[in-house]
Amino acid sequence: MSEHHSPRESLSPSAPATVAVFASPTSWIESAALDQCRRVAALDGMIHVAGMPDLHPGKGAPIGAAMASTVLYPFLVGSDIGCGIAVFPIRLRRVVPERLAARFPDLDRALDPERDADDPAWAVVPGDVPAGHLDGLGTVGRGNHFVELARVDTVFAPDHAQRLGLSTGDLVLVVHSGSRGLGERILRTHTEAHGAGPAADPADYLARHDEAVRWGSLNRRLLAARVAYALGAEPTEPVVDQCHNLVEVRDGVYLHRKGAAPGDGRDVLVAGTRGTASYLVAAHSGADANHSVAHGAGRKMSRADALRRGRAKHTVDELRRTPVGSLVVCGDRQLLFEEAPTAYKRIEQVIGDLVEHRLATPVATTIPLVTYKTPDVGTAPRSSERRDRRHGRGRS
Repeated sequence: MSEHHSPRESLSPSAPATVAVFASPTSWIESAALDQCRRVAALDGMIHVAGMPDLHPGKGAPIGAAMASTVLYPFLVGSDIGCGIAVFPIRLRRVVPERLAARFPDLDRALDPERDADDPAWAVVPGDVPAGHLDGLGTVGRGNHFVELARVDTVFAPDHAQRLGLSTGDLVLVVHSGSRGLGERILRTHTEAHGAGPAADPADYLARHDEAVRWGSLNRRLLAARVAYALGAEPTEPVVDQCHNLVEVRDGVYLHRKGAAPGDGRDVLVAGTRGTASYLVAAHSGADANHSVAHGAGRKMSRADALRRGRAKHTVDELRRTPVGSLVVCGDRQLLFEEAPTAYKRIEQVIGDLVEHRLATPVATTIPLVTYKTPDVGTAPRSSERRDRRHGRGRS
């Protein structure tokens, strides 16, 4: 079922808060996601709920929404506090996707300060790890998280792209990951005492929340460094790094974002799928959109539906080579089906809606070459190759 609502309209006459859904009539917005927006709007203290064009149902709260309230609700941010997408330029001498896919490191294996003390990726860690949380450090996680080697394709705004140091043909690493177990621990501590209720001590929650946000950003840098070294390149600073699961205090109001990126003058990578382009946009949304933009294509199928339909239509080998010719590194067969490109909305429609509602302007697209999800034993490099790369030999 698809519904369309003009910005800043109340979805229910009795709703104390307004709800705006920034989607065109041709966009697929599930009624379950709209129902969740209505329920959120009815919470005590809620002021305004803004649904992005990638809006879809989540566990208890909509994903692809920014929610402003005088009351802080941790469940509206969820467990993956600090999840975001960062873009890192990378220079490689030769680009052969099949060879590069085999050289990605095992990003399910966390870095250990003692066991991996000589790993050069540690150099991007400037000091202490936030909250002292070492569990999962340097890992990408499951679900829709990924690390992707991509090529800048179409540039719509050359001057803006140049300011970011990007031009057509450049290579980038796109990293989508969050705070791993740290955010989950923070939410669990709250829910065990208060369920889906408000934070009893907002300052205490925000302090721990901020550590998870910093941890997520640091982890994205560490992931990019691990991959860069494995591919024979030097790590770089991100040109974009925006968190889309967080709460910020803005003008005395708690602005919760769940799968929505900050849109107040920021550069944001709106992720497509592993088989489509992603869009780098200049975001310039206002108060009606709670100063937010979409963070990705947004699911149109549940994981169960994607698994069932995908198994009927595709083989595993078909899903490891995408419609744009890129490769997918994923040893988890179920995840391959759950995260198939067909499980997501059309990224062009999402971007079109952002443009139509004047929330963002496209800067450039990136096209995937290799998308890493989980280790694949069949493509993992031999230990001797890992040693060679660690000592600077065998670079592409």
